[in-house]
Amino acid sequence: MHTALPADQADALTATAARSLFKLMAYKDEFEVARLMSADSFRAELDREFDGDFTVKYHMAPPLLNFKTDARGRPVKRALGAWMTPVLSLLAKGKTFRQSPLNPFAYHAEARMHRELREWFQNMVDDIIAYPTLVSTETLEQILKAPMEIRGYGPVREDAAIKVKAKVEMLRKH
Repeated sequence: MHTALPADQADALTATAARSLFKLMAYKDEFEVARLMSADSFRAELDREFDGDFTVKYHMAPPLLNFKTDARGRPVKRALGAWMTPVLSLLAKGKTFRQSPLNPFAYHAEARMHRELREWFQNMVDDIIAYPTLVSTETLEQILKAPMEIRGYGPVREDAAIKVKAKVEMLRKH
């Protein structure tokens, strides 16, 4: 049996949940980063910021090509030259592969984490909607907005996700 969210807060709580879910769904994957870095507007911004002859270097830690870690266990970024611009332009066009088995980036740990976070949040929202009276409305709002604290890329994002999930579990127990 499903119960409703508190009537006086239902719209606000639904909006909070929607914003958090959107944030978990709208992460920047390799296709999006490639689109941003190869956009004409990016080059125009560089031209506005820097005078004279300059070179572009992309500092990246591509998951499929990264085998070294630093002292903190984080992937070491590589400086890749301007030769990457046409590669990024081509990669940006591959966004149609996002939800397909042909997506070469869908299988690395970070991509799996993105999918897992989305499922975790959706399942948690379903559970909360079924039993909203198990926590106060204030706690419910804190739980629903907790994913907004998940930021960054790679290990930074993973650490943030671990902290947020622990925070949510603690809030749900009170």
